[in-house]
Amino acid sequence: MDRTEADLARVLNTGPFHQALRAALSVRGLPLQRVQHHLAHRGIKVGVTSLCYWQQGARRPRRPESLRAVRALEEVLELPAQSLIRLLGTDGRPPAPPGRAHRGPAEVTGEAGRLLGAAPHGALESLALQERVRIGGDRRLLGRDAQHVVRARRDGVDRFLAVHRGEAGCDPDLMEIGALENCRPGRIRRDGSAGVLVAELLFDTALRTGETYVLGYGVEDGTGGPSDACVRRFGDRGGQYLLQVRFDRGALPLRCHRFARAPDGTPRGARTELAVSGRHRTVHLLEQAVRPGTVGIAWEWG
Repeated sequence: MDRTEADLARVLNTGPFHQALRAALSVRGLPLQRVQHHLAHRGIKVGVTSLCYWQQGARRPRRPESLRAVRALEEVLELPAQSLIRLLGTDGRPPAPPGRAHRGPAEVTGEAGRLLGAAPHGALESLALQERVRIGGDRRLLGRDAQHVVRARRDGVDRFLAVHRGEAGCDPDLMEIGALENCRPGRIRRDGSAGVLVAELLFDTALRTGETYVLGYGVEDGTGGPSDACVRRFGDRGGQYLLQVRFDRGALPLRCHRFARAPDGTPRGARTELAVSGRHRTVHLLEQAVRPGTVGIAWEWG
C-alpha cells in the first residue's frame, strides 16, 4: 500500500525508526541506490544493504558514522531536522543480542549489493511461503526450495528478488539457483565475502495492483561449513510461512527448537522444542501470519 504525507507525519511522530524511514522512502519515491548517491555527494559512505536493513528493522544505525548518515537522510528525504535521529533514542529498544543464527547477513557489496539496492522494496506482499531445506550427512546446508505466493502492491511488478546466504566458508560462485515454477532467471550476482547469492526471477507477465502470482525456485549449495539453523527474515507483515528441514539419516541433531525475534533482535515468545519425525527425519514450523523480524529453526549436533 502506498504511503501518504499524513502516514509519514504520523509515523515520524510515533516511530519506530525503521517504519518511519520506510514510509519516507515510499512517499519520496526514492530507490535505495539513489539515496546512496545523494549521501555520497555529502561525503557520507553507506552501503545500500545497510540502508535496506535499516528500513526493514533488521539493523539499527548505532556507530557515529551511521548516525551522521541518518542526519543526512533527513535532508535527502526532506524531513524535519532530528525527526529520524530522535526515534533512535526514544523508542527504547535494546541492541540486538549476539549469535550467528539471529544476526543479519554481512554487508553485501559490489554487483550483488547494487542489484539488491535497485529492487523495488514493498512492491510485493507475501501471502504464503513454503520452504524446504535439506541438511546433508556432513551437516552442511545442501539446498533449499521455495514456493511463494505474492500479491502486487502496484502496477507493473514483473520480478522477484531471491536472496540466499550460505554458511560460514561457503562459495557463492559454486551455488546454483533454479527457476522451478512460473518464472525464469534474470540477473544473478554473487558476493563471496558476504556468502550471498542474489538472483532476479522474472515473471511471465507484469502484474496489476492486487493481482497474485505463484512462483517456485530452488538453490543448490553444499559449499559451507556445518549448519546449525535456518532463519527467515521478514521486513513486513505477511501471510502464512511454512519451514521444513530434512536431515540425513547419518546426521541427526540432538535437539531442535523454534525461535522468533523482533526486528531489534529481542526474543518474541517462548522458545519451542521441536521433535524430528522418526521415519522422514524432518522438523517444521508454521506461522499463520508473519510479522517483521526473524523466525527459524535451530538445532544442536552431538
